[in-house]
Amino acid sequence: MIELTRLNGQAMVVNSDLIKYVESSPDTMLTLIHGEKIVVSEPCEEVVRRISAYRAMLLINVCSQLSTGSAADFANLAAGAAGLRAMAAEQALHAGELPDGYDDAAQQRRRRNEL
Repeated sequence: MIELTRLNGQAMVVNSDLIKYVESSPDTMLTLIHGEKIVVSEPCEEVVRRISAYRAMLLINVCSQLSTGSAADFANLAAGAAGLRAMAAEQALHAGELPDGYDDAAQQRRRRNEL
């Protein structure tokens, strides 16, 4: 989660995993994966910096929790995270929260993974 500021000065926290893209024209607008648009006062570069810093912090936390730090541990974590993302996407899809066409892309990825 990253903290950003609406144009009216109100602080808000955004789940950075839901951001589809960020554009500047002239205000910075976030488009989330379900189509919602949010305009913020921070420039695009700052939004990207905050997302990168948040993800780096998550990786540091995971690494510090691994006592052995072996490649197998990291592979297991990555596989588990991918499974959680897929499960969250499926739940969002069934709740009607994802844009049209997302289901087709998810099915194509599942087919590739099965091969």
